[in-house]
Amino acid sequence: MMSPRRLGYALLLLALLAAPAVVYPVLAMKVLCYALFACAFNLLIGFAGLVSFGHATYFGGAAYLCGYALASLGLPTELGILAGTAASACIGFVVGSLAIRRQGVYFSMITLAMAQMLYFFYLQAPFTGGEDGLQAIPRGRLLGVVDLGSDLAMYYLVLAIVVGGFVLVVRTVHSPFGQVLQAIKENEPRALSLGYEVSRYKLLAFVLSAALAGLAGSTKSVVLGSATLTDVHWAMSGLVILMTLIGGMGTFIGPAFGAAVIVLLEDKLGDIGNFLAAATGVEWFRAIGVSVPLVTGLIFMVCVMTFRKGIVGEFAHLLRAGQAAQAAPTRREEEAQHA
Repeated sequence: MMSPRRLGYALLLLALLAAPAVVYPVLAMKVLCYALFACAFNLLIGFAGLVSFGHATYFGGAAYLCGYALASLGLPTELGILAGTAASACIGFVVGSLAIRRQGVYFSMITLAMAQMLYFFYLQAPFTGGEDGLQAIPRGRLLGVVDLGSDLAMYYLVLAIVVGGFVLVVRTVHSPFGQVLQAIKENEPRALSLGYEVSRYKLLAFVLSAALAGLAGSTKSVVLGSATLTDVHWAMSGLVILMTLIGGMGTFIGPAFGAAVIVLLEDKLGDIGNFLAAATGVEWFRAIGVSVPLVTGLIFMVCVMTFRKGIVGEFAHLLRAGQAAQAAPTRREEEAQHA
């Protein structure tokens, strides 16, 4: 019999397969790309306990490098995406090698400082287009056969990439490597005393997270046909933290849910404001469309005060508590029978 979790994953996959019939494909692809970015970041903060303030450098850097490979070098789409991902993994290795020498806030500050250095590099590098960014990045053809100019074909490629990345995160967390990461997060001195090379595990987790963030950034640049300074700005690093915390840090689906909330708010908040203004006659509602940071900040405050584990994390906690309450009488009856 299929477990409830696997059944939920199967239903979610079916919904995603049918999504282009009811949702604008480009918007759906944007949500998927940011969902993978949030899941990549969650692997680091939620399961390894490492708080990076510079993850935008891997997301945006891969977008730039993938875009340059496709637009200027003429590489096939799949090689361009792989090039961006590999570049982010290499940058993650360099930054991670420096950052893991410190702990806590010092680790976070090193990641932020390195990200800011790379931001100014991307601003001035000739291949990035400066403040204009890279535009008109071609989608090309998948394996030289499938025309990715079709939004439907591109959507299913993005879905395959994101599902593959999500499965990799799940398998990593449930592997012996992932169990060691969680042990380091819970009690690093104890992990050291057991003989684990903590620095090596942290570095591997950092590189894997950077590579997955790069995969998300590369895919995003192909979907939207552009890569800009917004992708590497420190605000993007803050946005992915927001996505992860709203959805539920340390859960698998939570960061993806948080990404969907933030992206949909940014895209649809203006429409919601116009609808409320037309329905109520209160023109003030139209200002909501230009107040996305304010609304997302309020949502974050509500989550922090009422959903300490994030929306998905809190729901999962309540579900487990309900299951435990239902199982308690049965357990007592079994103990009474044995007695």
